[in-house]
Amino acid sequence: MPKHSIVQVFLDEGSIIRRSPEVEQERAVAIYDLLESNHFAPTGDLEGPFHLYLRIEDHSRLVLDIRSEQDESLREIGLPLLPLRRLIRDYFQICESYYDAIKKLTPSQIETIDMARRGLHNEGSEILAERLKDSVEVDYETARRLFTLVCVLHIRG
Repeated sequence: MPKHSIVQVFLDEGSIIRRSPEVEQERAVAIYDLLESNHFAPTGDLEGPFHLYLRIEDHSRLVLDIRSEQDESLREIGLPLLPLRRLIRDYFQICESYYDAIKKLTPSQIETIDMARRGLHNEGSEILAERLKDSVEVDYETARRLFTLVCVLHIRG
């Protein structure tokens, strides 16, 4: 087991009011892919593998609660959500358009919307990785999967 990896991830389910089947599928895939392959190296002398608890506090901060395999708290990282808020809102809107498009548009129209969706997702992943860089090193794919989970946590009824 790599010492710089996440082996379990938990979302604060109490903050999530409802999820569509599409969002639930995105969450499940992001968690599965994250656990299959990730690079997560907190600064300092912390060694994993790690359990990661994600939550949103006060509707304004993302908290990454990094724990040992024995579930001992090692460090909490808090990030303001403000730099991501507009992007998350735009991402939700384009995802809704994408899910609607799948039902009634041509493949080329769907592809155009999907390219925009991926572009926003990439931008969010880059911002998240940049915001984390002083606290934890993540690779690009790990940042992408974490951004998906941040979006899921951000959903309100």
